[in-house]
This record gives sequence, C-alpha cells and structure tokens, in this order.
Amino acid sequence: MKKLYLILPILAGFMFGSSGVFVRTLTQNGIDSTTLLFLRFSIAILPLMIAILLTDKKLLKINLKDIPLFLVCAMCIVGLNLCYNESMNTVPLSLAAVLLSIAPIYVLIFAYILFGEKITSKKVICMLLAIFGCVLMTGMLEGDMSNVPLFGILSGIGAGLFWAIYLMASKKSIENGSHTYTILIYSIIFISLALLPFTNFSQINSFVNINPLLTIVFLIVHSTFSFALPYVFSTLSLNYMDSGVSSIFLSGAEPFAALIFGFLIYTEIPTPLMFCGFILTIIAMMMLSRQDHVKN
Repeated sequence: MKKLYLILPILAGFMFGSSGVFVRTLTQNGIDSTTLLFLRFSIAILPLMIAILLTDKKLLKINLKDIPLFLVCAMCIVGLNLCYNESMNTVPLSLAAVLLSIAPIYVLIFAYILFGEKITSKKVICMLLAIFGCVLMTGMLEGDMSNVPLFGILSGIGAGLFWAIYLMASKKSIENGSHTYTILIYSIIFISLALLPFTNFSQINSFVNINPLLTIVFLIVHSTFSFALPYVFSTLSLNYMDSGVSSIFLSGAEPFAALIFGFLIYTEIPTPLMFCGFILTIIAMMMLSRQDHVKN
C-alpha cells in the first residue's frame, strides 16, 4: 500500500506543471496579474482549510513571533507567482518550469554565503550541468532566440530566486515548530487580504459572464488543481517517504508535465538541442536532490 504513495509527489509535480494552461487562459481572457493571483489564493483557502481540519485542527494555532516569517513567506509566494506567471506567458512552458526547478541551486548559494555551508564538488557539477541545460533550452547556442524573450527568461530566474527564499524561510518556520500547512494557509490569507485593494472585480465579472457555470468550475479547478492539491499531496507524501525522495520525484515530474502540456495544447516543440538541455537539467536537478538526500 505504501508504494502507492510514491505517486503523490509525481502527481503533485504534474499538477504544478499544469498551471501554465490556466495562467495563459485567464490572461488571454483579460485577467491581469494581481487579479489572477487573488483568484488563485483566495479560492485555495477552502481546500487547504479542509486539509488542515482533516489532519489536525491544532495546525491553525500560531505563535505571534512566527508572523514575520509568515509574512516573508507570503511576499515570496507573491513574487514567485508574479514572475512565474509572466514567464509562462512569454516563454515555452517547459523552459519556465525548468527555470523554476533550479531553485535548489540558489538555496545552495544562499546557504554558502549566509551560513558558510560547504558545497561539494558533486553539487558544483550538478549545478553547472543544470545551468548548461537551461542555456541549451533557450536556443542561445543555436542562434535563434526570437521566440524566447529575455524578459521571460529573467522572470523565470526571478521565480526561482523567490522560490529559493521561500524554501529557506519556510524551513526556518518549520524548525520553529510550524507545520507546512500552517505556513501556507496563513501566507495565502495574508496575500488574499493584501491583494483585495488591487483586484479588478470587473475583470472577474466579465470572465464569469462568458459562461457562468463553466468559468466558475474553471476557477475552482485552477486554484485547487494547480496550487492547493499539489501542496497537500507533496506534504502528505512526507508521511510515507523521505523528503529527499519526494523532492527527486517532484523535481522531475513538474517540468515534464509542463513540456507535455506545452506540446499538446500550444504546439511548443523543442528542437533536439533544446530537448537535450531539458533532459540534462532535469537529470542534474534530480542528482542534486539525491545528494541532499544522502547528506541528510
């Protein structure tokens, strides 16, 4: 039975990888970036609250001293999503997902600079391979970057940086005794309240009026399927496997899902060299996750 739980991080990665489809659809229908984020986070509060109540009601309790860290996590989630949405709207979905997935590289660098943690030669090799894979994916070496705007690449890098800072801040919160669900639920509550003044409700009304039943279902699926459930599944998987193993599955599944969605829905066909870069980056990041797993 426990072997079935190996599917959870893979399923979570697949769901995360689908977010580009929802983001592009909402953007094409006139939803601006801040309104899109408000829809994603405010609707996600309900399924996450249900997950907490089914797990342990005590997870809703917090210490006031943890609020600053929660606010840092909230700001990182906003920055991550703004950058990632922009990247998904301007570059191939697979490239956007890969640029986000190399966040562990930034974590290693930050940990080295801030805390003096050592970086082994094997990790350096993994980092270089992942970066080289990203370079291949941009088409830079083929002399054709006409379909890959620089701003989209920078946005993807920015998403990875915000994700890395979020990982470090949430790790600190966990060390202080907070649960992943606690960090996430209060972060998105803070975000939803902060985004209220900047949300364009006329855009939401116009989108819903296209087809009320279909669009409402779409918004619920967008928030639940591409945001809330992946967090629930990846967190649940930690009860049955090591965090390093879960990270390996997740780091490989999300970019592959984005590649598949980009190919099937938007006919984003990478060149052979770009595909090699994609595979190289995924393998490098999975090896890096394994190195952390062995260390821990």
